[in-house]
Amino acid sequence: MKMTTGEVFSAASFRERAARESGEDDLRGYGDHVLNADIIQRLASEPLREAAVLVPLVDHGSHTDILLTQRTANLRTHSGQVAFPGGAIDPEDGSAEVAAMREAEEEIGLPRDFVEPVGRLPQYLTVSGFRITPVLAVVRENYPMQINRHEVEDAFEVPFSFLMDPSNHIRESRVWEGKERHFYTMPYGQRYIWGVTAGILRTLYERLYA
Repeated sequence: MKMTTGEVFSAASFRERAARESGEDDLRGYGDHVLNADIIQRLASEPLREAAVLVPLVDHGSHTDILLTQRTANLRTHSGQVAFPGGAIDPEDGSAEVAAMREAEEEIGLPRDFVEPVGRLPQYLTVSGFRITPVLAVVRENYPMQINRHEVEDAFEVPFSFLMDPSNHIRESRVWEGKERHFYTMPYGQRYIWGVTAGILRTLYERLYA
């Protein structure tokens, strides 16, 4: 029996696919890293700071969305960009899941009891010096929110079906340190999703939905 589009992108399907396909193997074959193999190879040999982000699928029953943030313009790294809630893993966190949920609570006031971690994606290496573990999670709808304006300008949802449609994944490039770097963008209305966030979303598509 063929699944409908709504069923494919449902929270139940997301849980099942995350349990079956999620993992922490080498990311060089996924997302935008495969487009920049020389850069990733160099990063893999450098000391990087461990970090985690929450990839929160909001379960609205009839549809699902991804919850994203717009970072403030005064942050040291990735300022002004669309991002997942997240940050550095502290020693007391004990796991990427705890770190991702803690950061989401600190940044946008998302209570942990609304969050159900369901898997991980392979780690994502960044030129800003982080080794990021993306934590996949289902979030119950009607969650309360209190934005920390020191770090986050805004928080918003984007339809999951839009982000998992490869026709919305646009390849672009820029010259970085004298070399052309390729990346994905996923413009949605006035929101410009690119960089780490788009790279992780592309990996999510390739691992769970391609």
